[in-house]
Amino acid sequence: MNVVPLEGKILKENDRVAAELRARFQEHGILCLNLVSSPGAGKTSLLERTLESFAPGERVAVLTGDIQTDNDAVRLARAGFPVQQITTGGTCHLDARMIEKALAAWNLEELDLLLIENVGNLVCPSNYDLGEAAKVVVLSVAEGEDKPLKYPAMFFRSELLILNKVDLLPHVPFDLRQARANAQRVHPGIEILEVSSLTGEGLPRWRDWLQARRAALRRSLAAP
Repeated sequence: MNVVPLEGKILKENDRVAAELRARFQEHGILCLNLVSSPGAGKTSLLERTLESFAPGERVAVLTGDIQTDNDAVRLARAGFPVQQITTGGTCHLDARMIEKALAAWNLEELDLLLIENVGNLVCPSNYDLGEAAKVVVLSVAEGEDKPLKYPAMFFRSELLILNKVDLLPHVPFDLRQARANAQRVHPGIEILEVSSLTGEGLPRWRDWLQARRAALRRSLAAP
């Protein structure tokens, strides 16, 4: 009988910390993005290719969450940018307090872009604000095109849908047009990009999206 009030209390506290994080990001001019997906959708590979595209000295960092292991952090650190692993030890999502604790090791004045790779899960992470400017949901064509209908909260709360692993389209029964329609049904106007981290298809459009969001943030901070 106390499950609902307890959950509400937890989410309320998370929202309070997330609001404080969002204010800090705004103060320091940091664009923070929360990448979410089911396991195996390709978030880490996408981040690898993204980091590889940045010039040395870019003010970018990554927080990556997993239930166990630091495998993703090891992979991502090869690009030469600051990376921290957040190991949840069983929790199926990152929360704002975890982000706050991880950021204590970094000087935020040295960052312009913070990429958060959430735990692979399309349910729990949808409820937890991390102080991000936007959620980016990644859906691979190896999954079902009905995922937006099965997990509507995640797709509704995401500003961008990345349809990943499009190089597999000739080999899997995935209806790209239906996936787009399902996403638009849940979240009318959601932006959608088709990407392959393997071949590089669509990656320039993803980088353009990132740069446009960074530029918009700089303009908003410069406005009187």
